[in-house]
Amino acid sequence: MKFIKKYMKILIGIAALILVFVVFVMTQRSENLETAALKKWPAASMERRLAAAKILTGSDENAELIVQCIDKIAAMPDSGEMAVRDAASLCYTGIQLKENL
Repeated sequence: MKFIKKYMKILIGIAALILVFVVFVMTQRSENLETAALKKWPAASMERRLAAAKILTGSDENAELIVQCIDKIAAMPDSGEMAVRDAASLCYTGIQLKENL
């Protein structure tokens, strides 16, 4: 009986360590800003914002304007669950429409 109790304690200890390790790894994962929710946008650095805008639009032109537009959308109430890619798409479409008028 002591044999079983000893190995059960060891097994439970190992399982607890594995669980702690998995939780730690999951919290340390860095998410791409392009696929993140808009609530993570204000916390990102300006370099990451510009890079995300360039990736999402596929060009370097108007990247600063798109970042400013996404900043305004992120400042709106209840916009935190919106995807960054959706906000970038709205901004990019608006810029294209304004240029074509």
